[in-house]
Amino acid sequence: MIKQHYQSIIVQTICSLLIPFIQLFALYVIFHGHYGPGGGFQGGVLLAVSIILQRLYLGTKIAHPKFPPKLTMAFAAVGLLIYGLAGIIPMAYGASFLDYGSLPLFWVHDAELRALGILIVEIGIGLGVFGTLVLIFDNLVGERW
Repeated sequence: MIKQHYQSIIVQTICSLLIPFIQLFALYVIFHGHYGPGGGFQGGVLLAVSIILQRLYLGTKIAHPKFPPKLTMAFAAVGLLIYGLAGIIPMAYGASFLDYGSLPLFWVHDAELRALGILIVEIGIGLGVFGTLVLIFDNLVGERW
């Protein structure tokens, strides 16, 4: 179990400077995943890495109040819900599962609607992967919350 924080001031400083850039890049990968390489899975992994790094160098006494494990479970559930609804809602309108062109967003049409649908799915996948990986890490280190 990781109970105390890392004692090196160099590691603490580098990690605290690096984490915001990792998170910013993760958001970039998620939001631009439907235009180029990357997407929800890769962005979710990067977000999870930033929180896991924080938990490794700060220790659980400091890191858990900053980002509680129950919040990661909520992120995983919301991500799955977003993905599921983006797939099921078109079925209610007579289309196939994950047919982005049939989402009921009437102010957006054709290619823009498909791009927006892909973005919604990428966000759902990113949140789901992020929450799941952090929960797996917490369970592997034996944290009870």
